[in-house]
Amino acid sequence: MKNATKVTAVPTPPNKLKHLFTAILVLALFWGSGVKVDASLSKFAIGLPNILDLLKEMVPPDWSYFSNITKAMLDTIRMAVIGTTFGSILAVPIALLSASNVFPSAFLHGPARFILNLIRTVPDLLLAAIFVAIFGIGPLPGILALMVFSMGLVAKLLYESIESIDKGPLEAMTAVGANKTQWIFHAIIPQITAHFVSYVLYTFEVNVRAAAVLGLVGAGGIGLYYERTLGFLQYQQTSSIIVYTLVVVLLIDYISTTLREKLL
Repeated sequence: MKNATKVTAVPTPPNKLKHLFTAILVLALFWGSGVKVDASLSKFAIGLPNILDLLKEMVPPDWSYFSNITKAMLDTIRMAVIGTTFGSILAVPIALLSASNVFPSAFLHGPARFILNLIRTVPDLLLAAIFVAIFGIGPLPGILALMVFSMGLVAKLLYESIESIDKGPLEAMTAVGANKTQWIFHAIIPQITAHFVSYVLYTFEVNVRAAAVLGLVGAGGIGLYYERTLGFLQYQQTSSIIVYTLVVVLLIDYISTTLREKLL
């Protein structure tokens, strides 16, 4: 018996023309977008000295201004806490309805996903402006805007996590005759609890940043001081608000990151 010769397939090198055409397409899209929005490097070069002048006026920050904005910063954090909490609670039923492995019927998860996409389409700043027009100036419009924003973000992340859970417990509970409610409480929730808490913490971080600018449309919080100092050209006070906000955001980011690492 003759020994069969072993043929080794030689991989074909990637076509260089494909990468070249991709690079040309990306550059063409970049250039065309710049032309359509009337953006150019020359305009940036002309405006660069103005940026430097503004930065010079903002330095050094007015450190004494911290005492004036502490209450507003605490209001901003409270707005983020309330908005994130209620939004995350409302996100749970929407996420369950949107998950195709929980409700396979398209008549259920289809409308739920449509509502979810509709909620996520409207920016939080626009939501705040709408609620200010309805309820007037104050923290309530900001809380409602953050609540709706949180509901959309948490529900989106949560239903994707639900669809990727282990199907074994679901099949086992189905085999013993468990109903949908028992499914959810004993097979789904235990698998997504850590992810849900992680999503809530992440959303809270985002909401603290978002709440800081909602005051620009009258939704309360530290944003009111942004509008006031910028309107009166008090740039040193504005930089103080930026530094204060940065410190708070970094602290919250560190705490939430530590908690997420322990959970996951």
